[in-house]
Amino acid sequence: MDPETLNSRTAGGDLLLPWQSLMSRGTAAARQGHVLLALASFQEALGMARALLTKPGERSDDCVAALVVSHHNLAEVQLDAGGNDLAAAQLASAHETLMHLLCNPTTDGALRQAALRHSRETHAALLLYLEAHGAHPMIARALRAGCLGVALGSLH
Repeated sequence: MDPETLNSRTAGGDLLLPWQSLMSRGTAAARQGHVLLALASFQEALGMARALLTKPGERSDDCVAALVVSHHNLAEVQLDAGGNDLAAAQLASAHETLMHLLCNPTTDGALRQAALRHSRETHAALLLYLEAHGAHPMIARALRAGCLGVALGSLH
């Protein structure tokens, strides 16, 4: 999901506009080859996305999407800069965070459903990483967490 597709309304929306701005700045910096600025913008956006998950309000899907997009954009820049391990860590963290939301019995139902929907994207990103770069222990760990998360998530 492109950052511009998320808009700001309700509780989670308070940080969505600044998140969008950071993502746009990071995307522009990456396109212009300013790797450090892109990394800094995407890392700050990731921090906001994590904060969004604590109070998503009626915007659970947008808040989970912000987290996934932040991790994936950060991973892409890290891959472009030759940081395969850092990129693998970002992809794994995105998937594992969604699996935690699925497995945690205190997770709100709407947030759990959003995590399940977006876990398809994070799972696909892990598989694409494997295809392009070969086996990686963090990717394998995240895939195992995904198997457990989907199994447990279906019990709730």
